[in-house]
Amino acid sequence: MRTQNNHVRLIGNLGFDPEVREIATGRKVSRMSLATHESYLNTEGERVTDTQWHTVVAWGRTAEQVGLLLTKGMPVMVEGRIVHRTYKGKDGVKRLVTEVVMNDFKMITLPKRADAAVAKAAA
Repeated sequence: MRTQNNHVRLIGNLGFDPEVREIATGRKVSRMSLATHESYLNTEGERVTDTQWHTVVAWGRTAEQVGLLLTKGMPVMVEGRIVHRTYKGKDGVKRLVTEVVMNDFKMITLPKRADAAVAKAAA
């Protein structure tokens, strides 16, 4: 059995349409932002929603599929691994980036009743 020690599964909504670029001939990368939400009751009994934003990167065929199938606001499940990397900005300052490198995704369809509730809340 193959084990994977660095594995993450996130379910949330896309913050913007995936940005797909070709960085070399035949080598594509896609970048997107995923919002995950967690609700809880605070000490006063009020419902609080905590939203976390995650940068997600896909490579190759997965990047192409993401660009064709996903759009802003869609609910999606993303599986991959967490990667930390550093780079120097144009100002010469070293920066740390944490990303989820996607290896699979699934589009989530909401039941009709949930679609109506989401539309009503957005209005």
